[in-house]
Formats: sequence, C-alpha cells, structure tokens
Amino acid sequence: MKTETDIETISELEKWLKDNCYPMHGYSINGNAIYEGYGLEKNGKRFQWFYTERGAKQPLKYFATEKKAVAYALKKIKADEHANRNYIGMYTSEGKVEKILSELNKRGVEYWTDKIPYGGPQDWRTRIFVLGCGIKKVQDLIQNE
Repeated sequence: MKTETDIETISELEKWLKDNCYPMHGYSINGNAIYEGYGLEKNGKRFQWFYTERGAKQPLKYFATEKKAVAYALKKIKADEHANRNYIGMYTSEGKVEKILSELNKRGVEYWTDKIPYGGPQDWRTRIFVLGCGIKKVQDLIQNE
C-alpha cells in the first residue's frame, strides 16, 4: 500500500481511500457517482476539485497537474472529520445504544455518536458511526433497516 506522500494519481487516491476504509458515498474520486459531496476529476487538460449537491456539480478549484490536484484532495479529505466515519445504525433505545457501544469497546473499535431529532423534536435518535477500518470488525452490528 502506498503511503500518503507517495500518492500522485486519482487512481492511487481512490485505492488509498478504499484501503483505509473511507466510505465513498460522500466523495467522487475516479468517477463514482454521488448525490452530494466533493470530488476530483480530469476536465479537459486540467483537473478539478468540485462540489455536487442534488446532482448539480460546481467546480471549486482547478489544477494544471494531477499530482497537485491529488495532494489538494487528500488534504481536504483528511481534514474532514466526517470523511472516515462509517454509519452502522440509528437507534431510539438507549439500552440498545449502550449494548452496541459496549460491544464496540470490547472489540477495540473507535466510534462516534450523535443525537438527531429524526422525526421532529419528540423523536430523538442516536446514530453510531465506526471510524475507518473498524468497520471490518463490526459487520454483524450494522443495522440494515
């Protein structure tokens, strides 16, 4: 596996992200389709970093070389604290949340949680995300609803 400093192409960036278990639904690297998020692509003779919202793409920055574009994209992605969070589920029961978090701790898996008013102010739910390749250790805990 290439180290971060060795990454020079969009294909290498895509591979590095996948090898490090970044979910690819928020970043379009090497052509994967996204509904909303950032991306990197070749546009004519230049490379562009762009943002897509509801399928509409907005170019944000252009680069003359692939190497510079990839370095910029990697820096931006690594600076995004949400980029390497893999969603495993959303729960209404505090007991269920405590059970899942206890299991994550037993397995030595780093996680992040938040609470959102899913169905309005009276319907709070806890979301649980696993960081990076911890997702490989928790396939049995992923909520498929």
